[in-house]
Amino acid sequence: MVKQRVAQLEYSEFQSAMLDEEKRRRKAAKIIAVLEHFHGPLAGLTVGDVGCSAGFIADELALAGAKHTLGIDIDVPGLRKAADRFGERVAFVCGDGTALPFPDGSVDVLVFNHIYEHVVDPDSVVAEMHRVLSDDGVLYLGLGNRLGVMEPHYKLPFLSYLPPALADRYVRAFGRADHYYERFRTRRGLRRMLRAFHVWDYTFPVLATPTKFAGGELFPGLPGRVVKAVLSRTPREVLRLLLPVVPTYLWVATKTPRRPVGAALPQPPERVRPL
Repeated sequence: MVKQRVAQLEYSEFQSAMLDEEKRRRKAAKIIAVLEHFHGPLAGLTVGDVGCSAGFIADELALAGAKHTLGIDIDVPGLRKAADRFGERVAFVCGDGTALPFPDGSVDVLVFNHIYEHVVDPDSVVAEMHRVLSDDGVLYLGLGNRLGVMEPHYKLPFLSYLPPALADRYVRAFGRADHYYERFRTRRGLRRMLRAFHVWDYTFPVLATPTKFAGGELFPGLPGRVVKAVLSRTPREVLRLLLPVVPTYLWVATKTPRRPVGAALPQPPERVRPL
């Protein structure tokens, strides 16, 4: 019997990573650097963080110069913490991503960072973000890959490869959870989910130039320097062979065709071929 998925309410209450302020702000720095490389400064824009939880990323977006910053989530305890700390800079809204409470074309920039695997209907959320995004707007996406070997939430290899019933048994056997809630998609599935958008892939640019994109936390220390050197010099044709199993994709999506405005990079962003 397949267990019906329900919304993950109060996510910050059982996922401590959402309250790790230092780590969340480092992620925000990377997100902002990617957005500014693709689009330019955020000054004067209306920016929304879909799945904001305790609000650290939304706060950084506001500090980066956004004229209006919105944080949207169904995580009520997280939203309360966010509003108490950052309510003067950010408007926090308790709302479902499948019915965003904003007019058509009213938001210039949206952030959807490692959220899709947690929502019941990610396709509907993506459709809503397409609706509220302005015609020249930008959507930042951090997307976990089902074929990434190490599952990021439970740190169990090949967990996301398994069908739900076996995945439930796996997490129970290792005492990580009662069942495995998250649902990841392959790169092909993600391309299908974003088929209404024009998408640019920033995965290898960020990995190969971590300092520029504030992504040093991805591979710290000596291993990071080695990875950076290898990635910055590896031919793109070789790197493309790794794309199906890269654990996380960093994509920027737009409703109308656009190109990055930032400086040239050792590994430049590339268009994601639409399905």
